[in-house]
Amino acid sequence: MNRQTFFEAYRRKFGSMQQPTVDGINALFDAGRDLSLQHMTNVLAQVRRETGGWMAPIKETVMPWHDDKNPTDATVIRRLDAAFAKGQLKGVKAPYWREGEFGRGQIQLTHKANRMKFGIENRDDLLRPHISAMVAVRGMRDGLFRGKKLADYDFPAAINYSPDNNPRRIVNGNDGSDAEVAVSHKAFAEMLTAAGWGAVMEPRVKETPKAEHVAPVVLTAPSKWAAFIAAIVALFK
Repeated sequence: MNRQTFFEAYRRKFGSMQQPTVDGINALFDAGRDLSLQHMTNVLAQVRRETGGWMAPIKETVMPWHDDKNPTDATVIRRLDAAFAKGQLKGVKAPYWREGEFGRGQIQLTHKANRMKFGIENRDDLLRPHISAMVAVRGMRDGLFRGKKLADYDFPAAINYSPDNNPRRIVNGNDGSDAEVAVSHKAFAEMLTAAGWGAVMEPRVKETPKAEHVAPVVLTAPSKWAAFIAAIVALFK
């Protein structure tokens, strides 16, 4: 797959990217290189919803408009406490976040028991792109989040299924985002198809702009004239 082609299509669809977004997507490609096109597509679509379009690992409560994408644990806990007090966390019966076990990663993984399904001792490791991507791909492929897995669904038709049978249930309950994830799924399917998903994977793409561009030096075999001049110079040394 040509990653550069994918990222060019991504920018046309969603706008400019920062390096963490690129790194997050690259990590997902690495972790999911053996997935089918439709399964990789749904991983990307679910991650886009879970991260608010950031596509990189985040802590729970981080929103697209937040400049600080890695707030302190105390800040996250304070936000969750406030939302819980206002009754904004529907379905949450007890504050699971008080000991710092709130969601982290490209898929918001909570609780130590869930981390241990992936062999992760340190919860902050979920913020490392390659570990976060491994969790996202394995969790969706093997049904480690909510018991549902990618193979349980007939893609792409499944993205339009009713809430009870929608593939969004692989990751989360009925949070009203089924249609949003379906739109992202269609967009990512087009991008992956155009980029040739399933073919040999091109190297990672770096998108960080440099202060100035320096053309690379291309080394070629010396010409006959270059060799002749070098020999003359050697005679006078």
